[in-house]
Amino acid sequence: MSDPLIIGGRSLTSRLFIGTGKYSRNTLIPEVVEASGSQVITVALRRVDPGSNDNIISHIPSSMTLLPNTSGARTAEEAVRIARLANASGMGNWVKIEVINDQKYLLPDNAETIRATEILASEGFVVLPYMSPDLSAALRMKEAGAAAVMPLGSPIGTNRGLRTRELLRILIAEVDLPVIVDAGIGRPSEAAEAMELGAAAVLLNTAIATAHNPLLMASAFRDAVAAGRKAYLAGLGPVEETASASSPLTGFLG
Repeated sequence: MSDPLIIGGRSLTSRLFIGTGKYSRNTLIPEVVEASGSQVITVALRRVDPGSNDNIISHIPSSMTLLPNTSGARTAEEAVRIARLANASGMGNWVKIEVINDQKYLLPDNAETIRATEILASEGFVVLPYMSPDLSAALRMKEAGAAAVMPLGSPIGTNRGLRTRELLRILIAEVDLPVIVDAGIGRPSEAAEAMELGAAAVLLNTAIATAHNPLLMASAFRDAVAAGRKAYLAGLGPVEETASASSPLTGFLG
């Protein structure tokens, strides 16, 4: 069954996006890429050091779509500057906008994110903004030119799962853009649940990087995302308040 995800004119067969942080060694990254089947990988520009013998970019397979993020930005202007630097350094025109002022929960600043999205989209960037799941903000990001929106499931790096489930459901239903659940997913079952809701994809890093066996966990998430997408396309059965027998309760024995 052909079911590509189209973003920025690019066709993707995998709906699992991954990150590059928190691994015990950078050499794990290509192994995780293979185990996950992912085609999109995010990396913070501030972690890229062209002069290093262990430059993180050198560990990312050339087949991957790079999604540089603006981690560390506190204003729209800072995010725009980071995105432009990433593009100038050869990392492409995809960008994940992160604008964060809150240093305790690392929640995105939606207003500044909208401003950055508008500026960068007008310059031809494929903008995927990381956001707090708010319908009005998501609609404004679409108007600003976002290629997708990336609402959090729970605070980044917490592995707490889909604590914003109902808000995610609303965004998926009302925003005519791919909704990529980003941050907080800790278990493959949670990734499957996000896909069953109708999310276009999920992005995660900590759940894989902090697992006892990152490669096996990457494979588990690959299967979970695929299963959740199939369930969504199949159409989940109705939820009932009372029991409903699968087989008739009367028949020849009666």
